[in-house]
Amino acid sequence: MRYEGQIYRPPSEAGSYILQATVGCSWNHCTYCDMYRAKQFRVRDRDDTLTDIRVAGLTYGSDVEKVFVADGDALVMDLDHWEVILSACRDAFPGLRRVSAYATAMNLVAKPVEELERLREQGLSLLYIGPETGDDVTFKRIAKGADFEAHVEASRRARAAGIEVSAIFLLGAGGTERTQEHAEGSAKLVTAMDPAFVSLLTLTVVPGTPIARMQEHGRFELPTVTRMLEELRTIVALAEPTDAVFRTNHASNYLVLGGNLPRDRDRILAVVDRALAGGIPLKPEWARRL
Repeated sequence: MRYEGQIYRPPSEAGSYILQATVGCSWNHCTYCDMYRAKQFRVRDRDDTLTDIRVAGLTYGSDVEKVFVADGDALVMDLDHWEVILSACRDAFPGLRRVSAYATAMNLVAKPVEELERLREQGLSLLYIGPETGDDVTFKRIAKGADFEAHVEASRRARAAGIEVSAIFLLGAGGTERTQEHAEGSAKLVTAMDPAFVSLLTLTVVPGTPIARMQEHGRFELPTVTRMLEELRTIVALAEPTDAVFRTNHASNYLVLGGNLPRDRDRILAVVDRALAGGIPLKPEWARRL
């Protein structure tokens, strides 16, 4: 398969065939992110993408059960382009049971629910959306491009079309100044978006990013590890999704957790409290692989 630059995917797509249908991110302004800064966004040539699917089908065939469509926000592709890709995936992979992609709130609110329904009918069943926060001040500071209400509407549209939503939040995104507002706002947004999956990551300030320059000039301070664990605790304690798989299994996290919210809330909080009290060792920096 042919790939341009580094390829990123969620932890849950570890066993998926990664199809690079777009290069880069159509937004690419988030202050904390360096994943796509070296790429100029474009939709790959359709014939090249279809060739990759055919080759993957010949190579892996029925072994492929999941396809993750990269890069940063592949939902931005128009309906005609998506339909051709989804049809080719169904033909190439007879055992296919899920197609997923990253999306932004901006992508989703730009598509009518009827289009999303067509995509769901043809196999697109999961979208990963990264609000990172639920605090509107923090949304602006990290240049997310959308606010609280836009993310609620984006999730509503996806769910109305029958597409599951995996919502991603970023511990530490509010800095020391907005840490409590960030945590409480994130919990409120989890409740309002009501996703099927909730994942928490931990902010790492990457050299060369806008947030790194803000830190150098004293305009951003990353909370301590303890404080970010307290943010995690606040989100778990206050979020009220209907029935969400909860994970902190990303490499960036100091404490790996898993369960269901709200069913496993008390168990998860007990583990976090033990970690805060020093009863559970946290992942060392070298093991975070960042």
